[in-house]
Amino acid sequence: MRISGWKLDRTERERLLAEHPPRYAKAVADHVTLKPFNLAPHEVKASIVGRIDDESGVEAMVVAIDGSVDRPDGSIYHITWSLADGRDARESNDVLKERGWKELDHPIPVTLTPARF
Repeated sequence: MRISGWKLDRTERERLLAEHPPRYAKAVADHVTLKPFNLAPHEVKASIVGRIDDESGVEAMVVAIDGSVDRPDGSIYHITWSLADGRDARESNDVLKERGWKELDHPIPVTLTPARF
């Protein structure tokens, strides 16, 4: 299955990971998923506006795409930031749904490139 969405700029990724160190062993910080997958990603204005940490292995950054955090499938745009061993990036969706998220003091602009991966 191919996924539609946006890839995080590689140079920005390194800077963001340095500024916001991953809490768990596996740094992900790779992409924002667009669902349903058959939608075509387009150029967007994006910023990190919040975060979630379930304190047992899933950390994610909430992303606003063109001013909205709401994905067309009813979930929340996000970047899985880091994972503990045995945890999966897909779990970020469940954690966001179950726990909500905390807004950052100020948005962090990010460069996202439309992609299918």
